[in-house]
Amino acid sequence: MSSHYHHLIQRYRKYLPVRQMHSVVSLGEGNTPLIKLGNIARQLNKQVDIYVKYEALNPTGSFKDRGMTVAVSKALESKSKAIVCASTGNTAASAAAYAARAGLMAFVLIPEGKIAVGKLAQAMMHGATVIQITGNFDEGMALVKEISGQANITIVNSINPYRLEGQKTAAFEIVDALGCAPDYHCLPVGNAGNISACWMGYQAYQRDGKLATLPKMIGYQAEGAAPFVLGRPISQPETVATAIRIGAPQSWDKAMAAQQESQGWFGALEDEVILAVQRLLAAQEGIFCEPASAISVAGVLRDIHRGKIPAGSTVVCTLTGHGLKDPMIAMEQCQDSVITIPAERAALIALMDEKLSQVS
Repeated sequence: MSSHYHHLIQRYRKYLPVRQMHSVVSLGEGNTPLIKLGNIARQLNKQVDIYVKYEALNPTGSFKDRGMTVAVSKALESKSKAIVCASTGNTAASAAAYAARAGLMAFVLIPEGKIAVGKLAQAMMHGATVIQITGNFDEGMALVKEISGQANITIVNSINPYRLEGQKTAAFEIVDALGCAPDYHCLPVGNAGNISACWMGYQAYQRDGKLATLPKMIGYQAEGAAPFVLGRPISQPETVATAIRIGAPQSWDKAMAAQQESQGWFGALEDEVILAVQRLLAAQEGIFCEPASAISVAGVLRDIHRGKIPAGSTVVCTLTGHGLKDPMIAMEQCQDSVITIPAERAALIALMDEKLSQVS
């Protein structure tokens, strides 16, 4: 293979179940940056190296593209005519894009009034048939599962095993970048496919002799949508972090296994904390992620403070999606950031001097 990057199926073909390379459906996904936090880490006064895996730089702006390239490629191999999914937003956007690329129809079920505008716009622009249901994600997922036997239609939610196969490549990239596994890998948990998939990836690399030790897998959920923390599904999950507003995760058993086998844990955080850390990442590190992504860093900062993550640790936080996925939430938090002045030199200089004096 040449040094020019094409897509993750080509890069990790040895570990993926795609055999017909002419059927690969790709938008150049994967190869996302692993960014070491500087300003935030220095303020902790703790010797902990914190990296973020910035999955926002996948083609449709989220980690879902890793699984979708494999799932849609396999759908094309099997002669499917359409794909279908239930979604809180990112899966819908990704499925719509990859279906467009493959020349397949896409049907996406979304909870009415419960999807961020950026994600809805993507699904619509990519030509998917967008179906709003008067129910939540979990009810949409139940509907999709009921039609699972429909001929020539492939479900591309994470109950499709090829989704997790593609998503496990994030773990490969982390190890390839660090030269080893982190001590802790921390992720947002909604439907629980990503924490399950990354654990699969680390295990695959260990079996191949590329890893001596495995990380502890830590899953963070919003306080109003925390079935793993409560130990049971919940019927009406609520959180500002729409991507993880899920009460009945489909990868429950796999995620529990990842947590238990790795000796990790699950934790829950309040919406106010999630939004505060979203702003912190953007303002102090230049990294703009959606609220659900910020929960991984919020949880790490809390657990470092509590001593659960000790000094000397290397931590990777997955940032699952871009902040532009949910622009309304960002704008609501920054309403006082725009200052109106006359179009005059003196007014501009006076304002800039005032602001500079506050940091000198």
